[in-house]
Amino acid sequence: MSADSKNSAIVELLGVHKEYPLGHTTVHALKGINLRLERGEFAALAGPSGSGKTTVLNLVGCVDTATRGTVRVDGQDTAALKEKALTTLRLNRLGFIFQSFNLVAVLDVAQNVELPLLLQRTLSKAERRKRVEAIIEKVGLTAQLRQRPAELSGGQRQRVAIARALVASPALVLADEPTANLDSETGQLIIDLMRGLNRTEGTTFLFSTHDPEVMAHADRVVRLVDGRIASDDRHPIADPARVA
Repeated sequence: MSADSKNSAIVELLGVHKEYPLGHTTVHALKGINLRLERGEFAALAGPSGSGKTTVLNLVGCVDTATRGTVRVDGQDTAALKEKALTTLRLNRLGFIFQSFNLVAVLDVAQNVELPLLLQRTLSKAERRKRVEAIIEKVGLTAQLRQRPAELSGGQRQRVAIARALVASPALVLADEPTANLDSETGQLIIDLMRGLNRTEGTTFLFSTHDPEVMAHADRVVRLVDGRIASDDRHPIADPARVA
């Protein structure tokens, strides 16, 4: 649990700018972003390519740093943390889902999902096995437990990625275009799965998308345009009948 666990905000961006040098010019990826994400939210970052969605996820995921402004994750100012503390924060409090899945080809489903637990080095082999099998069952892949990624469909691979992101019980899961490489039907199933886990586990989700169908499943949509927040809309909680 974080030192600031009583704070309801899992993410706070205050006056955040991100600039990248490009030759003789400077790219202003983010221009004074202010964003607060409460624990338990299921929120989408929307906007066209180049709007700043992935940059926000990289800052929140502690894989990049802001040029100016404050980024707090789980109550901690990431700029004040040394590399070891950042690694600990990423490993123990954050989960990541990528549009390219990022699975290890030579490992089977169970071994891919187990990776974060091996890195944490806190559970016994029996405890890891129990945790892995439980989360794989939740994403509906028990029958594929010993299959490798090449033997799975795109939707199944993304479900493995979701299980891997959730196996260590993170406070926050970040997903960068998690349905981008999937057909629309499978993409909807993946979002429904994430939404269902958000409800049953209380895990906070922040995912990027440019797909209106995916946005419809979020109860909050933050729209970015040219590195600025253009709108921040809260929706009624999605229809439970749509959750797989």
